Amino acid sequence: MKNRFTLRISAEEMQRYYKGHAKTVVVRADSGQTLQFSADHLRTFVQRDGVAGWFEIEYDAAGKFVSLVCLKPL
Repeated sequence: MKNRFTLRISAEEMQRYYKGHAKTVVVRADSGQTLQFSADHLRTFVQRDGVAGWFEIEYDAAGKFVSLVCLKPL
């Protein structure tokens, strides 16, 4: 199953994830569904200003994480 969502997390907020104060990201998909995933999946997308983009996340039939792709940086 694939879902798309827009995400903006400031560099300061990303520090909370790096320091272990927050471990899970919760977003609302374009479909309206609430999704949550480990903040570790965002590491490859972190820029100087944080993370900002339109993403597609994929889960397998059992609901396990498969992939996260940035479709368009913002």
